[in-house]
Amino acid sequence: MIVVFGGAFNPPTIAHKQIYFYVKKHLDVKEFIYLPVSSLYTKRSLASNFHRLQMLTMMTKGLPGVKVSSMELDDPEYRGTYQSLVRIQESHPDEIVSFIIGADNLPKLAKWINIKGLLSEFKFIVINRNHADIRQMIEDDPLLRDYHESFITLPDFDIPVSSTAFRGTLNPGDVTTEVYDYIMVHELYKE
Repeated sequence: MIVVFGGAFNPPTIAHKQIYFYVKKHLDVKEFIYLPVSSLYTKRSLASNFHRLQMLTMMTKGLPGVKVSSMELDDPEYRGTYQSLVRIQESHPDEIVSFIIGADNLPKLAKWINIKGLLSEFKFIVINRNHADIRQMIEDDPLLRDYHESFITLPDFDIPVSSTAFRGTLNPGDVTTEVYDYIMVHELYKE
């Protein structure tokens, strides 16, 4: 299985790193791809594509079977998760491609570009956040319920660290030492 973990990684936190270990422990993962989204996707205050890519590369250094992809960062326009996964599938034609999301994203999936294509062609690995009842969330949503076989749930992950919280506190315990030092040197997330 090829596991794709997409996100802003603004910045990449220890939770993003621990998800790698957690997924590898529970699933047969051939390759784990961190896929940072381009700043073209959103108007949110993101660190530059360059800085987020550098921090992800530092955080993942030495992790076996990990690739940090600049695919979406290199695209001239935002194409959406579906197009990214199609391109990854094309380079891994004999593998199942799956995409990691937090349980808090389940209610938002209906708004994703080509969500029915995503749910019919790829697997979603759902990681718990905030003690959510993932199975119940899927059952309660008609769209998700129709594609329930597309979901792999990993309900026991619970590290209460987020990029948003880090940006508010700059707590060095929320990121790796290398990432924290990089943030300080480049004066990122100072308001």
